[in-house]
Amino acid sequence: MKGIIISAIVVLTVIQLMFEPGQALTCGQVDASLAPCIPYLTQGGEPGAACCSGVKSLKGLAQTTADKKAACNCVKAAANKYANLKDDAAQALPTKCGVTMDTPISRNVNCDAISY
Repeated sequence: MKGIIISAIVVLTVIQLMFEPGQALTCGQVDASLAPCIPYLTQGGEPGAACCSGVKSLKGLAQTTADKKAACNCVKAAANKYANLKDDAAQALPTKCGVTMDTPISRNVNCDAISY
């Protein structure tokens, strides 16, 4: 019985550390979420399961207005790293993954002009 209680406490502690309130979204988290999408974004076709999982993860990470704005700026910066990024594929990505995003995936978006 003690082992179960200790295990439960450890799991809860790890979860709390992973999702500490007030912790801002980072570009590293955004990049990691969208990294599996690079082949789709640069070559077209259909996004893979890992890509769509990353898009869903990004939506889950960006809950506050500050996080959504940060995500927008991170996505824009990431998109500008790839000269061969297909804008039509980037704009279609959330829809193809069945996700409604507040953060557009584009290299030309003005993140400050979006109301979240």
